[in-house]
Amino acid sequence: MSGPLPKLTPEQPPRSLYESAAKLYPRMAHGRYARLRLLAMFALLGLYYLLPWLQWKGQPLVLLDLPARRFHLFGTTLFPQDLVLLSALLAVAALTLFLFTTLAGRVWCGYACPQTVWTQAFLWIERAIEGERHQRQKLDRAPWGARKIAIRGARHAAWIAFAAWTGLSFVGYFVPMRELASDALHFSLGGWPLFWTLFYGFTTWGNAGFMREQVCKYMCPYARFQSAMFDRDTLIVAYDERRGEPRKLIAKSSGKPAGDCIDCTLCVQVCPVGIDIRKGLQYECIACAACVDACDEVMHRQQKPLGLIRYTSERRDQGGRFRLLRPRSIAYGAVWLALLAGFATLLLLRSPLELDVLRDRRQLYRELDDGRIVNLYTIKLTNKDANAHEFAVEAVAADGTQVELSPRSMRVAATETGSALVAALLPHDKAGGVQTLQFTVRAVDDASLSREHDARFIGATP
Repeated sequence: MSGPLPKLTPEQPPRSLYESAAKLYPRMAHGRYARLRLLAMFALLGLYYLLPWLQWKGQPLVLLDLPARRFHLFGTTLFPQDLVLLSALLAVAALTLFLFTTLAGRVWCGYACPQTVWTQAFLWIERAIEGERHQRQKLDRAPWGARKIAIRGARHAAWIAFAAWTGLSFVGYFVPMRELASDALHFSLGGWPLFWTLFYGFTTWGNAGFMREQVCKYMCPYARFQSAMFDRDTLIVAYDERRGEPRKLIAKSSGKPAGDCIDCTLCVQVCPVGIDIRKGLQYECIACAACVDACDEVMHRQQKPLGLIRYTSERRDQGGRFRLLRPRSIAYGAVWLALLAGFATLLLLRSPLELDVLRDRRQLYRELDDGRIVNLYTIKLTNKDANAHEFAVEAVAADGTQVELSPRSMRVAATETGSALVAALLPHDKAGGVQTLQFTVRAVDDASLSREHDARFIGATP
Protein backbone atom coordinates (compact mmCIF):
# COMPACT_ATOMS: atom_id res chain seq x y z
CA MET A 1 0.00 0.00 0.00
CA SER A 2 1.44 3.37 -1.04
CA GLY A 3 1.34 6.55 0.97
CA PRO A 4 3.04 9.93 1.28
CA LEU A 5 6.79 9.86 1.70
CA PRO A 6 8.01 10.79 5.19
CA LYS A 7 9.38 14.28 5.51
CA LEU A 8 12.91 14.78 6.73
CA THR A 9 13.31 16.79 9.90
CA PRO A 10 16.42 18.75 10.88
CA GLU A 11 17.25 15.88 13.23
CA GLN A 12 17.17 13.45 10.28
CA PRO A 13 19.61 14.70 7.64
CA PRO A 14 19.68 12.82 4.32
CA ARG A 15 22.12 9.90 4.26
CA SER A 16 24.40 9.34 1.30
CA LEU A 17 24.60 5.90 -0.23
CA TYR A 18 28.33 6.44 -0.74
CA GLU A 19 30.86 7.18 1.95
CA SER A 20 34.44 7.89 0.96
CA ALA A 21 37.08 5.93 2.83
CA ALA A 22 38.95 7.71 5.58
CA LYS A 23 42.64 8.20 4.87
CA LEU A 24 44.90 5.85 6.83
CA TYR A 25 48.20 6.81 8.42
CA PRO A 26 49.84 3.45 9.24
CA ARG A 27 52.30 3.64 12.08
CA MET A 28 55.70 1.95 11.73
CA ALA A 29 55.74 -1.42 13.48
CA HIS A 30 58.90 -2.88 15.03
CA GLY A 31 59.53 -6.53 15.70
CA ARG A 32 60.40 -9.88 14.14
CA TYR A 33 57.53 -9.84 11.65
CA ALA A 34 58.31 -6.25 10.63
CA ARG A 35 61.90 -7.31 9.95
CA LEU A 36 60.63 -10.28 7.94
CA ARG A 37 58.36 -8.04 5.85
CA LEU A 38 61.24 -5.62 5.25
CA LEU A 39 63.51 -8.47 4.20
CA ALA A 40 60.83 -9.82 1.85
CA MET A 41 60.32 -6.35 0.35
CA PHE A 42 64.02 -5.82 -0.41
CA ALA A 43 64.44 -9.38 -1.72
CA LEU A 44 61.40 -9.26 -4.02
CA LEU A 45 62.01 -5.71 -5.28
CA GLY A 46 65.69 -6.50 -5.80
CA LEU A 47 64.76 -9.58 -7.81
CA TYR A 48 62.19 -7.64 -9.85
CA TYR A 49 64.58 -4.83 -10.78
CA LEU A 50 67.64 -7.06 -11.30
CA LEU A 51 66.23 -9.91 -13.43
CA PRO A 52 65.82 -7.92 -16.69
CA TRP A 53 69.54 -7.01 -16.59
CA LEU A 54 70.90 -10.54 -16.16
CA GLN A 55 72.07 -12.59 -19.13
CA TRP A 56 72.92 -16.23 -19.75
CA LYS A 57 75.11 -17.26 -22.69
CA GLY A 58 74.46 -13.98 -24.46
CA GLN A 59 70.67 -14.18 -24.00
CA PRO A 60 68.59 -12.31 -21.39
CA LEU A 61 67.86 -14.52 -18.40
CA VAL A 62 64.18 -13.53 -18.58
CA LEU A 63 62.72 -12.02 -21.77
CA LEU A 64 59.20 -12.46 -23.10
CA ASP A 65 59.84 -11.58 -26.74
CA LEU A 66 56.27 -11.33 -28.01
CA PRO A 67 57.00 -10.09 -31.58
CA ALA A 68 59.40 -13.01 -32.16
CA ARG A 69 57.15 -15.37 -30.15
CA ARG A 70 60.06 -16.53 -28.00
CA PHE A 71 60.14 -16.67 -24.20
CA HIS A 72 63.59 -16.84 -22.61
CA LEU A 73 63.23 -18.17 -19.07
CA PHE A 74 66.36 -18.96 -17.03
CA GLY A 75 68.39 -20.39 -19.88
CA THR A 76 65.44 -22.15 -21.56
CA THR A 77 63.73 -20.75 -24.65
CA LEU A 78 60.04 -21.55 -24.96
CA PHE A 79 57.97 -21.21 -28.11
CA PRO A 80 54.21 -21.11 -28.75
CA GLN A 81 54.48 -24.88 -29.30
CA ASP A 82 55.39 -25.12 -25.60
CA LEU A 83 52.02 -23.77 -24.54
CA VAL A 84 51.30 -26.93 -22.55
CA LEU A 85 54.48 -26.29 -20.55
CA LEU A 86 53.46 -22.70 -19.78
CA SER A 87 49.96 -23.87 -18.83
CA ALA A 88 51.41 -26.47 -16.46
CA LEU A 89 53.61 -23.80 -14.87
CA LEU A 90 50.58 -21.54 -14.27
CA ALA A 91 48.64 -24.47 -12.80
CA VAL A 92 51.52 -25.23 -10.41
CA ALA A 93 51.61 -21.55 -9.36
CA ALA A 94 47.85 -21.51 -8.70
CA LEU A 95 47.92 -24.73 -6.67
CA THR A 96 50.91 -23.41 -4.72
CA LEU A 97 48.83 -20.40 -3.70
CA PHE A 98 45.86 -22.62 -2.75
CA LEU A 99 48.04 -24.97 -0.71
CA PHE A 100 49.81 -22.24 1.24
CA THR A 101 46.51 -20.44 1.81
CA THR A 102 45.06 -23.60 3.37
CA LEU A 103 48.11 -24.04 5.59
CA ALA A 104 49.14 -20.49 6.44
CA GLY A 105 46.21 -18.23 5.53
CA ARG A 106 46.99 -14.98 3.75
CA VAL A 107 50.76 -14.97 4.18
CA TRP A 108 51.04 -14.23 0.44
CA CYS A 109 49.02 -11.05 0.93
CA GLY A 110 51.00 -9.93 3.95
CA TYR A 111 54.53 -10.57 2.69
CA ALA A 112 54.78 -11.22 -1.06
CA CYS A 113 51.80 -9.72 -2.92
CA PRO A 114 52.98 -6.97 -5.34
CA GLN A 115 50.35 -4.59 -3.98
CA THR A 116 51.66 -5.10 -0.43
CA VAL A 117 55.34 -4.91 -1.44
CA TRP A 118 55.03 -1.70 -3.46
CA THR A 119 52.70 -0.09 -0.91
CA GLN A 120 55.27 -0.81 1.79
CA ALA A 121 57.99 0.74 -0.39
CA PHE A 122 55.88 3.85 -1.02
CA LEU A 123 55.12 4.12 2.71
CA TRP A 124 58.84 3.86 3.47
CA ILE A 125 59.49 6.78 1.09
CA GLU A 126 56.60 8.73 2.62
CA ARG A 127 57.91 8.23 6.17
CA ALA A 128 61.44 9.19 5.13
CA ILE A 129 60.21 12.53 3.72
CA GLU A 130 57.15 13.45 5.81
CA GLY A 131 57.90 11.70 9.10
CA GLU A 132 55.95 9.29 11.31
CA ARG A 133 52.20 8.97 11.72
CA HIS A 134 51.53 12.05 13.85
CA GLN A 135 53.78 14.20 11.65
CA ARG A 136 51.92 13.16 8.51
CA GLN A 137 48.57 13.85 10.16
CA LYS A 138 49.77 17.26 11.29
CA LEU A 139 51.04 18.05 7.77
CA ASP A 140 47.66 17.10 6.29
CA ARG A 141 45.84 19.44 8.68
CA ALA A 142 48.26 22.33 8.06
CA PRO A 143 47.27 25.06 5.55
CA TRP A 144 49.03 25.10 2.20
CA GLY A 145 52.25 27.06 2.27
CA ALA A 146 55.81 26.95 0.95
CA ARG A 147 56.89 24.29 3.46
CA LYS A 148 53.95 21.99 2.78
CA ILE A 149 54.31 22.37 -0.99
CA ALA A 150 58.04 21.58 -0.76
CA ILE A 151 57.50 18.46 1.37
CA ARG A 152 54.61 17.18 -0.74
CA GLY A 153 56.50 17.97 -3.92
CA ALA A 154 59.53 16.02 -2.71
CA ARG A 155 57.36 13.04 -1.76
CA HIS A 156 55.58 12.94 -5.11
CA ALA A 157 58.83 13.48 -7.02
CA ALA A 158 60.33 10.46 -5.24
CA TRP A 159 57.15 8.44 -5.83
CA ILE A 160 57.05 9.32 -9.54
CA ALA A 161 60.74 8.50 -10.03
CA PHE A 162 60.31 5.16 -8.29
CA ALA A 163 57.09 4.40 -10.24
CA ALA A 164 58.73 5.34 -13.56
CA TRP A 165 61.64 3.00 -12.84
CA THR A 166 59.11 0.30 -11.95
CA GLY A 167 57.30 0.80 -15.27
CA LEU A 168 60.56 0.79 -17.25
CA SER A 169 61.67 -2.40 -15.47
CA PHE A 170 58.35 -4.05 -16.31
CA VAL A 171 58.78 -3.23 -20.00
CA GLY A 172 62.32 -4.66 -19.65
CA TYR A 173 60.76 -8.11 -19.34
CA PHE A 174 59.45 -7.73 -22.91
CA VAL A 175 62.16 -5.59 -24.53
CA PRO A 176 65.91 -6.15 -23.91
CA MET A 177 66.63 -4.04 -20.84
CA ARG A 178 70.04 -2.77 -21.90
CA GLU A 179 68.63 -1.33 -25.12
CA LEU A 180 65.59 0.01 -23.30
CA ALA A 181 67.65 1.78 -20.63
CA SER A 182 69.95 3.29 -23.27
CA ASP A 183 66.94 4.63 -25.19
CA ALA A 184 65.43 6.01 -21.98
CA LEU A 185 68.65 7.82 -21.06
CA HIS A 186 68.75 9.41 -24.51
CA PHE A 187 65.01 10.23 -24.41
CA SER A 188 64.43 8.15 -27.54
CA LEU A 189 61.98 5.50 -26.32
CA GLY A 190 59.73 4.18 -29.07
CA GLY A 191 55.96 4.57 -29.04
CA TRP A 192 54.87 1.32 -27.42
CA PRO A 193 57.73 1.05 -24.87
CA LEU A 194 57.07 4.64 -23.84
CA PHE A 195 53.32 4.07 -23.57
CA TRP A 196 53.63 0.94 -21.41
CA THR A 197 56.35 2.50 -19.24
CA LEU A 198 54.08 5.46 -18.51
CA PHE A 199 51.02 3.23 -18.10
CA TYR A 200 52.56 0.85 -15.57
CA GLY A 201 54.38 3.70 -13.85
CA PHE A 202 51.09 5.57 -13.43
CA THR A 203 49.37 2.38 -12.22
CA THR A 204 52.09 1.83 -9.60
CA TRP A 205 51.90 5.46 -8.48
CA GLY A 206 48.11 5.28 -8.14
CA ASN A 207 47.81 1.83 -6.55
CA ALA A 208 50.70 2.06 -4.08
CA GLY A 209 50.50 5.78 -3.40
CA PHE A 210 46.77 6.45 -3.14
CA MET A 211 44.52 3.40 -3.41
CA ARG A 212 46.61 1.14 -1.17
CA GLU A 213 44.29 -0.84 1.12
CA GLN A 214 41.30 -0.11 -1.16
CA VAL A 215 42.81 -2.48 -3.74
CA CYS A 216 42.90 -5.26 -1.13
CA LYS A 217 39.40 -4.51 0.17
CA TYR A 218 37.43 -3.94 -3.02
CA MET A 219 39.44 -4.92 -6.11
CA CYS A 220 41.35 -8.08 -5.22
CA PRO A 221 39.24 -11.22 -5.82
CA TYR A 222 41.52 -13.31 -3.61
CA ALA A 223 40.12 -11.70 -0.46
CA ARG A 224 36.63 -12.80 -1.50
CA PHE A 225 37.17 -16.47 -2.24
CA GLN A 226 39.91 -17.21 0.30
CA SER A 227 37.32 -18.41 2.83
CA ALA A 228 36.66 -21.40 0.56
CA MET A 229 40.22 -22.57 1.28
CA PHE A 230 40.15 -21.90 5.03
CA ASP A 231 39.38 -24.53 7.67
CA ARG A 232 39.65 -24.67 11.45
CA ASP A 233 43.40 -25.36 11.26
CA THR A 234 44.34 -22.57 8.85
CA LEU A 235 46.83 -20.12 10.32
CA ILE A 236 45.25 -16.75 11.14
CA VAL A 237 46.08 -13.63 13.16
CA ALA A 238 43.77 -13.46 16.18
CA TYR A 239 43.26 -11.57 19.43
CA ASP A 240 42.99 -13.63 22.62
CA GLU A 241 39.70 -12.24 23.90
CA ARG A 242 39.63 -14.42 27.01
CA ARG A 243 42.95 -13.02 28.13
CA GLY A 244 42.53 -9.43 26.97
CA GLU A 245 38.94 -8.62 28.06
CA PRO A 246 37.67 -6.59 29.71
CA ARG A 247 40.02 -3.87 28.54
CA LYS A 248 41.58 -1.50 31.02
CA LEU A 249 39.21 1.46 30.56
CA ILE A 250 36.07 -0.71 30.49
CA ALA A 251 37.18 -2.62 33.57
CA LYS A 252 37.90 0.61 35.42
CA SER A 253 34.40 1.97 34.79
CA SER A 254 32.68 -1.34 35.62
CA GLY A 255 34.79 -2.24 38.63
CA LYS A 256 35.80 -5.63 37.19
CA PRO A 257 39.36 -7.02 37.09
CA ALA A 258 41.06 -5.77 33.94
CA GLY A 259 42.37 -8.03 31.22
CA ASP A 260 45.79 -7.65 29.62
CA CYS A 261 44.61 -5.29 26.85
CA ILE A 262 45.27 -1.70 27.94
CA ASP A 263 43.31 -0.30 24.94
CA CYS A 264 46.28 1.61 23.55
CA THR A 265 44.96 1.05 19.97
CA LEU A 266 48.50 0.58 18.63
CA CYS A 267 47.31 -2.61 16.92
CA VAL A 268 44.87 -0.45 14.93
CA GLN A 269 47.39 2.31 14.23
CA VAL A 270 49.93 -0.03 12.64
CA CYS A 271 47.37 -1.95 10.55
CA PRO A 272 47.89 -1.19 6.83
CA VAL A 273 44.19 -1.84 6.08
CA GLY A 274 42.85 -0.01 9.12
CA ILE A 275 40.94 -2.80 10.89
CA ASP A 276 40.68 -3.57 14.61
CA ILE A 277 41.80 -7.18 15.00
CA ARG A 278 40.14 -7.24 18.45
CA LYS A 279 36.76 -7.37 16.70
CA GLY A 280 37.59 -10.78 15.26
CA LEU A 281 38.87 -12.10 11.96
CA GLN A 282 37.85 -9.90 9.01
CA TYR A 283 38.24 -10.47 5.29
CA GLU A 284 40.30 -7.25 5.00
CA CYS A 285 43.06 -8.71 7.21
CA ILE A 286 46.15 -9.52 5.11
CA ALA A 287 47.90 -11.43 7.94
CA CYS A 288 50.94 -9.14 7.90
CA ALA A 289 51.25 -9.45 11.72
CA ALA A 290 52.00 -5.74 12.21
CA CYS A 291 49.46 -5.83 15.06
CA VAL A 292 51.32 -8.79 16.60
CA ASP A 293 54.57 -6.79 16.69
CA ALA A 294 52.87 -3.71 18.16
CA CYS A 295 51.03 -5.68 20.85
CA ASP A 296 54.11 -7.73 21.79
CA GLU A 297 56.06 -4.50 22.24
CA VAL A 298 53.38 -3.15 24.61
CA MET A 299 53.16 -6.43 26.53
CA HIS A 300 56.93 -6.43 26.94
CA ARG A 301 56.83 -2.92 28.44
CA GLN A 302 53.95 -3.96 30.68
CA GLN A 303 55.94 -7.03 31.76
CA LYS A 304 53.13 -9.33 30.65
CA PRO A 305 53.32 -12.50 28.53
CA LEU A 306 53.59 -11.96 24.79
CA GLY A 307 51.03 -13.32 22.36
CA LEU A 308 47.87 -11.38 23.23
CA ILE A 309 47.62 -11.02 19.46
CA ARG A 310 49.32 -13.89 17.67
CA TYR A 311 49.36 -16.33 14.81
CA THR A 312 47.02 -19.16 15.72
CA SER A 313 44.16 -21.23 14.30
CA GLU A 314 40.49 -21.53 15.17
CA ARG A 315 40.98 -25.02 16.59
CA ARG A 316 43.98 -23.97 18.68
CA ASP A 317 42.12 -20.87 19.87
CA GLN A 318 39.41 -23.16 21.24
CA GLY A 319 41.91 -25.27 23.18
CA GLY A 320 42.71 -27.88 20.53
CA ARG A 321 45.96 -28.67 18.76
CA PHE A 322 47.06 -27.32 15.40
CA ARG A 323 46.96 -30.04 12.73
CA LEU A 324 49.24 -29.67 9.74
CA LEU A 325 48.05 -32.89 8.07
CA ARG A 326 44.29 -33.00 7.51
CA PRO A 327 42.09 -34.01 4.55
CA ARG A 328 42.09 -30.59 2.87
CA SER A 329 45.85 -30.00 3.12
CA ILE A 330 46.60 -33.58 2.06
CA ALA A 331 44.32 -33.24 -0.99
CA TYR A 332 45.84 -29.92 -2.06
CA GLY A 333 49.33 -31.27 -1.40
CA ALA A 334 48.74 -34.41 -3.45
CA VAL A 335 47.38 -32.45 -6.44
CA TRP A 336 50.23 -29.93 -6.12
CA LEU A 337 52.88 -32.67 -6.08
CA ALA A 338 51.23 -34.39 -9.07
CA LEU A 339 51.24 -31.14 -11.06
CA LEU A 340 54.82 -30.42 -10.04
CA ALA A 341 55.89 -33.90 -11.13
CA GLY A 342 54.01 -33.48 -14.41
CA PHE A 343 55.66 -30.12 -15.06
CA ALA A 344 59.12 -31.55 -14.28
CA THR A 345 58.45 -34.50 -16.61
CA LEU A 346 57.34 -32.20 -19.45
CA LEU A 347 60.42 -30.06 -18.94
CA LEU A 348 62.80 -33.05 -18.94
CA LEU A 349 61.17 -34.67 -21.99
CA ARG A 350 60.96 -31.41 -23.90
CA SER A 351 62.70 -31.75 -27.24
CA PRO A 352 65.08 -28.99 -28.38
CA LEU A 353 63.64 -29.42 -31.89
CA GLU A 354 60.15 -29.02 -33.30
CA LEU A 355 59.56 -30.54 -36.72
CA ASP A 356 56.57 -30.17 -39.01
CA VAL A 357 56.36 -31.67 -42.51
CA LEU A 358 53.59 -30.28 -44.73
CA ARG A 359 52.88 -31.92 -48.05
CA ASP A 360 52.20 -29.60 -51.00
CA ARG A 361 48.46 -29.90 -51.68
CA ARG A 362 48.48 -28.02 -54.99
CA GLN A 363 49.38 -31.17 -56.92
CA LEU A 364 49.14 -34.83 -56.00
CA TYR A 365 52.44 -35.82 -57.60
CA ARG A 366 54.64 -35.21 -60.63
CA GLU A 367 56.21 -37.86 -62.86
CA LEU A 368 59.67 -37.19 -64.29
CA ASP A 369 60.94 -38.29 -67.71
CA ASP A 370 62.89 -41.16 -66.13
CA GLY A 371 59.72 -42.49 -64.45
CA ARG A 372 60.43 -41.31 -60.91
CA ILE A 373 57.57 -39.88 -58.87
CA VAL A 374 58.04 -36.55 -57.07
CA ASN A 375 56.14 -35.12 -54.07
CA LEU A 376 56.91 -31.69 -52.64
CA TYR A 377 57.06 -30.98 -48.90
CA THR A 378 57.59 -27.86 -46.81
CA ILE A 379 59.77 -28.71 -43.81
CA LYS A 380 59.49 -26.34 -40.85
CA LEU A 381 62.10 -26.81 -38.17
CA THR A 382 62.30 -24.87 -34.88
CA ASN A 383 65.74 -24.94 -33.30
CA LYS A 384 65.32 -24.30 -29.53
CA ASP A 385 69.01 -24.85 -28.86
CA ALA A 386 71.28 -21.95 -27.91
CA ASN A 387 73.49 -22.61 -30.99
CA ALA A 388 72.90 -22.61 -34.74
CA HIS A 389 73.09 -26.01 -36.46
CA GLU A 390 73.31 -27.56 -39.91
CA PHE A 391 70.67 -30.29 -40.16
CA ALA A 392 70.71 -33.33 -42.45
CA VAL A 393 67.31 -34.35 -43.80
CA GLU A 394 66.51 -38.00 -44.55
CA ALA A 395 63.36 -39.96 -45.43
CA VAL A 396 62.53 -43.66 -45.49
CA ALA A 397 59.54 -45.33 -47.16
CA ALA A 398 57.32 -47.82 -45.35
CA ASP A 399 59.15 -50.78 -46.93
CA GLY A 400 62.57 -49.44 -45.89
CA THR A 401 63.46 -47.86 -49.24
CA GLN A 402 65.70 -44.81 -48.86
CA VAL A 403 63.98 -41.81 -50.40
CA GLU A 404 65.97 -39.41 -52.53
CA LEU A 405 65.59 -35.83 -51.25
CA SER A 406 66.57 -32.49 -52.75
CA PRO A 407 67.92 -30.56 -50.92
CA ARG A 408 69.23 -32.88 -48.22
CA SER A 409 70.19 -30.26 -45.59
CA MET A 410 69.08 -26.99 -44.05
CA ARG A 411 70.62 -24.53 -41.59
CA VAL A 412 68.62 -23.01 -38.73
CA ALA A 413 69.89 -20.30 -36.39
CA ALA A 414 69.63 -20.56 -32.61
CA THR A 415 66.11 -20.13 -31.22
CA GLU A 416 64.79 -19.59 -34.75
CA THR A 417 62.36 -21.38 -37.05
CA GLY A 418 63.57 -22.27 -40.52
CA SER A 419 61.72 -23.71 -43.51
CA ALA A 420 62.76 -25.44 -46.72
CA LEU A 421 60.96 -26.76 -49.78
CA VAL A 422 62.09 -30.36 -50.25
CA ALA A 423 61.39 -32.71 -53.16
CA ALA A 424 61.03 -36.42 -52.35
CA LEU A 425 61.63 -38.83 -55.23
CA LEU A 426 60.82 -42.56 -55.48
CA PRO A 427 61.22 -44.96 -58.40
CA HIS A 428 57.98 -45.69 -60.28
CA ASP A 429 57.84 -49.29 -59.05
CA LYS A 430 58.17 -48.14 -55.40
CA ALA A 431 55.71 -45.25 -55.61
CA GLY A 432 52.39 -46.92 -56.21
CA GLY A 433 49.33 -45.64 -54.34
CA VAL A 434 49.52 -43.86 -50.97
CA GLN A 435 52.21 -44.69 -48.43
CA THR A 436 53.86 -43.16 -45.38
CA LEU A 437 57.31 -41.64 -45.37
CA GLN A 438 59.26 -41.12 -42.16
CA PHE A 439 61.30 -37.91 -42.26
CA THR A 440 64.29 -37.57 -39.93
CA VAL A 441 66.10 -34.31 -39.26
CA ARG A 442 69.43 -34.61 -37.41
CA ALA A 443 72.06 -32.01 -36.48
CA VAL A 444 75.32 -32.67 -38.33
CA ASP A 445 77.47 -31.63 -35.34
CA ASP A 446 75.30 -33.22 -32.63
CA ALA A 447 73.57 -36.53 -33.34
CA SER A 448 71.49 -36.22 -30.16
CA LEU A 449 69.57 -33.34 -31.76
CA SER A 450 67.15 -35.21 -33.97
CA ARG A 451 63.43 -35.31 -34.69
CA GLU A 452 61.13 -37.55 -36.74
CA HIS A 453 57.85 -36.85 -38.48
CA ASP A 454 55.57 -38.92 -40.74
CA ALA A 455 54.01 -37.63 -43.96
CA ARG A 456 51.98 -39.13 -46.79
CA PHE A 457 53.50 -39.85 -50.19
CA ILE A 458 51.09 -40.10 -53.13
CA GLY A 459 52.24 -41.99 -56.17
CA ALA A 460 50.80 -43.21 -59.49
CA THR A 461 47.78 -45.48 -59.20
CA PRO A 462 48.71 -49.02 -60.33
